[in-house]
Amino acid sequence: MHTDTERCVRAVQSKDARFDGWFFTAVVTTGIYCRPSCPVVPPKPENMRFFPSAAACQQAGFRACKRCRPDTSPGSPEWNQRADLVARAMRLIADGVVDREGVPGLAARLGYSTRQVERQLLAELGAGPLALARAQRAQAARLLIETTPLPMADIAFAAGFASIRTFNDTVREVFALSPTDLRARAPRSAPGNTAGALTLRLPFRAPLNPDNLFGHLAATAVPGVEEWRDGAYRRTLRLPYGHGIVSLSPQPDHIACRLTLSDLRDLTVAISRCRRMLDLDADPVAIDDQLRTDPLLAPLVDKAPGRRVPRTVDEAEFAVRAVLGQQVSTAAARTHAARLVTAHGEPVDDPEGGLTHLFPAPAALASVDPESLAMPRTRRTTFTTLVRGLADGEVRLGPDSDWPQTRARLLELPGFGPWTVDVIAMRALGDPDAFLPTDLGIRRAAQELGLPSTPAALTARAAAWRPWRAYAVQYLWATDSHPINFLPV
Repeated sequence: MHTDTERCVRAVQSKDARFDGWFFTAVVTTGIYCRPSCPVVPPKPENMRFFPSAAACQQAGFRACKRCRPDTSPGSPEWNQRADLVARAMRLIADGVVDREGVPGLAARLGYSTRQVERQLLAELGAGPLALARAQRAQAARLLIETTPLPMADIAFAAGFASIRTFNDTVREVFALSPTDLRARAPRSAPGNTAGALTLRLPFRAPLNPDNLFGHLAATAVPGVEEWRDGAYRRTLRLPYGHGIVSLSPQPDHIACRLTLSDLRDLTVAISRCRRMLDLDADPVAIDDQLRTDPLLAPLVDKAPGRRVPRTVDEAEFAVRAVLGQQVSTAAARTHAARLVTAHGEPVDDPEGGLTHLFPAPAALASVDPESLAMPRTRRTTFTTLVRGLADGEVRLGPDSDWPQTRARLLELPGFGPWTVDVIAMRALGDPDAFLPTDLGIRRAAQELGLPSTPAALTARAAAWRPWRAYAVQYLWATDSHPINFLPV
């Protein structure tokens, strides 16, 4: 979008928050860059330059605006609706792969050469993987500086910097303030945090309807791993350097997030996974406008706009739970999962609530005796085949997944039909166009609305909803009185 100068200028002049994260505005007369909704008086159009990423602004020599804090914008929705090389690379960078494995590790996961990955990112985003990861480290550093009392040396390494000098230089270059000055400017009312725990706000593009989002997560919560407590969804997190516990509560203009981490180096990964689980980088206006073109869907959208797709923080975990939930009730699926958690999950300490375990890793589940599973023999085979494939890497469900290839691989597994594959594509892979025409709830809703109710006819009708059919699923499901559609009280 940043190449459409006229459209970008209109967005800046109207301070349209819908475009925050889509592009960034650099002002040549001041040397700063802003989000489109920056509250200051808009600069003259001839002084504006538009960039596709904060990293590109920084590479061009601009520093972040102190008023609108462009580094805290919602992420671009492009990376959640595409599965090409650039989108997969951006998801991996957000998941901290460059910091942990370097650019060669990023390229190896994507199956391309380092040169090809750098060339593609530069062409589309104006910055290579190192610059993009550096911008992410700067954002993490600012968050830790402003919300924790940690010493600056601890913050530098927690944010992913290799040295204190690099940390200081980057913070000064990006924010035009030293780390100490940045902390001094932080609001005095900011909540205090102990080491390893912090409170922050997760921004999103309005509108956001929290009912089905948090309702689904709470209604399907696995005891010991997830819970709804005091108006917040809480769960344990398996992270690259350790584990964490997150509490997420919907607020009118943000999601309140409290993170407790065993290792602060996992901060950016934990935030990225929570944003992905809550689908916070979606563009609800574009999605809802498309779905409203169907006169039978329009009333559902108008009644409760801004529905998101409830996703996951762990793709392998969700795939296992999808198999456990085949042809059984939500309560039965939770019971099956809770038994696995108690027997094979890793214990964690939760002084604030009732969380007790991490969900078992695929390697731990691969050693489970199939005879100990209280399910039909055919589903035992499905379960054991899946967890072995996940454990040995034959089945890959991470942020680097190629969606068509992953779908094809899943369909090869015994017991995997279109419904299971599509629900994994929708909630684990994040495919915004995944569709469930054979789902009983979808067919019942279609019939009540006057839509075609047979899978083939409904799929044909749903072609007009593309590429947002996963969101149409949420609106159709919401016609039922199932607990997944209501915010817990």
